[in-house]
Amino acid sequence: MNKIPVPEHIKKLVPYPPGKPIEELKRELGIDKIIKLASNENPLGPSPKALEAMKKAVEKVNRYPDGSAFYLKEKLSSKLRVKQDNLILGNGSNEIIELVFRTFYQPGDNVVSAEITFAVYPIIAQAIGAEYRAAPMKDLRYDVERLKELVDDRTRLVFISNPNNPTGTYITTEEFEFLIKSVPETTLVILDEAYFEFVDRKDYPDGLKFFEKYPNLLVMRTFSKTYGLAGLRIGYGVGSGDVVDYLNRVRQPFNVNLVAQEAALAALDDEEYVEKVKTLTHNSLKWFYSEVEKMGLEYVPSVTNFFLIKVGEGKKVFEELLKKGVIVRSMDGYKLPEYIRVNIGTEEENEFFIRSLREVLGK
Repeated sequence: MNKIPVPEHIKKLVPYPPGKPIEELKRELGIDKIIKLASNENPLGPSPKALEAMKKAVEKVNRYPDGSAFYLKEKLSSKLRVKQDNLILGNGSNEIIELVFRTFYQPGDNVVSAEITFAVYPIIAQAIGAEYRAAPMKDLRYDVERLKELVDDRTRLVFISNPNNPTGTYITTEEFEFLIKSVPETTLVILDEAYFEFVDRKDYPDGLKFFEKYPNLLVMRTFSKTYGLAGLRIGYGVGSGDVVDYLNRVRQPFNVNLVAQEAALAALDDEEYVEKVKTLTHNSLKWFYSEVEKMGLEYVPSVTNFFLIKVGEGKKVFEELLKKGVIVRSMDGYKLPEYIRVNIGTEEENEFFIRSLREVLGK
């Protein structure tokens, strides 16, 4: 038995729940077909250009990757119109979240975010023993007034998932500016824009338009969603030169692998593919809403590639769908027991999900 002392906050930590491999579920359930609509992934896969780049990159994996990600930063710098010194690359944006904690948090500080938001924020906060303050939501949206009330002079980090995962809602430009003007300059505001490319609202605040004005702002984005590179784990942050410099001091060398860098470089060139993904997403959401309304179910309109459906006993519906070969996300862990979350799939997958949901609910 382990006799090594473990801090209480680690003993009480509930890890992020990973799903089982699809092949293992097929074996357990004794079914041939399973569709996964649980992790907000891109159903089309990577861009053809990215796939080709990956094939070529595999031949070079005996070499370490470029530790500075020079060429990827160069391309991002040109595309985003920011300086290379304003860019930090990570093994997924999750690593950047962890880097932020390791770099700026000190004992006695606190961290602020919303009650129903990306699960990684409170998990990492608890892992390092930080005080995590969660503001109540308003209509499943971030309530910036309540967030402001939780911020004090020891608040070191404020996390805003915009659009928000798991609700698919967003804060407006007016709300964002109210919040960032309200927090002390000693508080770093992290604007997590993992689903940025899907948004088509004029009042949505593009974080890159604000980071030069507010040196205490860090904007995070990812190649996992729109670009379909979730399995490669690559994301990036944009912030002031000082913030990025400190993050780079803490960052592990070679943290972004060679294949991921090459794939991301190629993906940035395929704007036609990105538009295809966005069109599929917007059209599929409209179709989903129509089908869900026919069943008399409530849902939360979304600006992302996923949305919430109110089904009653969410966990039970999740389990019954699983038996039919459909993996969605139960919202019990987010204190939304009546909901399930489903992401956009291919046309065939979407139709299969709706048929299965009808059968489960007796609709």
